[in-house]
Amino acid sequence: MVVDDGNLLTYLLGLAVFGLIAGAVGRLLVPGPNPLGCLGTMAAGVAGSFLAGLVGRLVLGRGYTAGWIASILGAAVVVYLVTRYGRARRGPYA
Repeated sequence: MVVDDGNLLTYLLGLAVFGLIAGAVGRLLVPGPNPLGCLGTMAAGVAGSFLAGLVGRLVLGRGYTAGWIASILGAAVVVYLVTRYGRARRGPYA
């Protein structure tokens, strides 16, 4: 597999920038209290954006780039998982 480093770096940086904004919107889509602060929300957005971009590339091919909707949905999934399983790990009274 031949990868052009310039295009890959640009792609990953684009996913990160989209992820910062998508994390905030994705957090708004998940009902209930969220144990995430500002940095956690940004990390969830970046992770969701990367998740959406990588899954999209695997499913739809190399030319796919994650848009706003895919990034926001990916961020909402990450926030949901952190909210759901983060609370279970800490215990019910944490």
